[in-house]
Amino acid sequence: MIAKRIIPCLDIAHGKVVKGVRFEGVKEIDDPITLSKRYSDEGADELVFYDIMASVENRSLFLDVVSKVALEINIPFMVGGGIRTLEDMHACLKAGADKISVNSAAIDNPLLIQQGAQRFGSQCIVLSMDVFVEDNGFARVMKKGGHEATDLEAFAWARQGIELGAGEIVLNVINQDGTKEGFNISLTSAFAKEFNVPIIASGGAGNAQHMADVLQAGADAALAASIFHFKEVSIKEVKEYSRKVGCIIR
Repeated sequence: MIAKRIIPCLDIAHGKVVKGVRFEGVKEIDDPITLSKRYSDEGADELVFYDIMASVENRSLFLDVVSKVALEINIPFMVGGGIRTLEDMHACLKAGADKISVNSAAIDNPLLIQQGAQRFGSQCIVLSMDVFVEDNGFARVMKKGGHEATDLEAFAWARQGIELGAGEIVLNVINQDGTKEGFNISLTSAFAKEFNVPIIASGGAGNAQHMADVLQAGADAALAASIFHFKEVSIKEVKEYSRKVGCIIR
């Protein structure tokens, strides 16, 4: 069995780490370089860095921040937000990123996934999905930082992305995002059973048990932001708890 990963997520807006609830009420938290170094030193297995305003504002992401973060850490580093072309992907990788996350641009142009996988390898291309589960159970894919609905259904879109070459999926359930009420276990478990690529669970982490629960449900990695940013629980505590309940953790 492949060891599970604990991944802090840094949402970036205008050069600062921010966090909101269900993508609303976003507040500034800290400097991304400072937080990145802290998480690397504290034992994070990987970092995820999203420029959450790049797609909304129709601009490229902050490559200077990517370069500075890459110099400060010694763990894998995924970057997303505002990546629309192969040139954008290459620039991110050249700046120090290990993986490229695509979301809105891939919805608009699915072949971007295929082109990226063919040029840089599937291991570099991550399909990040912002999903809103409607009252009737329909898992709707959203874009533009969760602000714009699409007609895509989550399983169908994930399947298409994997067929095109995505080597990993981030499943962020907007209903849970920032609530600290726990992950959407049922949807994450269903994704893990359906697809043969690693699934990173996102949205809802409130404590160590929540993260262990979603790992036990089949997620290959658990992603969290608020609880780490505000030091409500440490990466070490999450790993210790997860091991205690039977998860194989890096």
